[in-house]
Amino acid sequence: MRSTITERGQTVIPAAIRRELGLSPTDRLEWVLTSEGLRVIPVKADPIEAFRGSGRGGSVERLLTDRKADRSLE
Repeated sequence: MRSTITERGQTVIPAAIRRELGLSPTDRLEWVLTSEGLRVIPVKADPIEAFRGSGRGGSVERLLTDRKADRSLE
């Protein structure tokens, strides 16, 4: 699938991809440059809720610590 980049740097995520990933207007995208190219990673509006249940003990605390560190860089 393809999308176009506007003069303002905006693009549209195709509807099929939004549905498949369950993306909503409040979600964000993380853009990561790698040696292989560009990766776009969806970040749910409530990352703690999205993360819940995907790890063993202490995962939420690690996530909160990481998010606090990210905020301090902004």
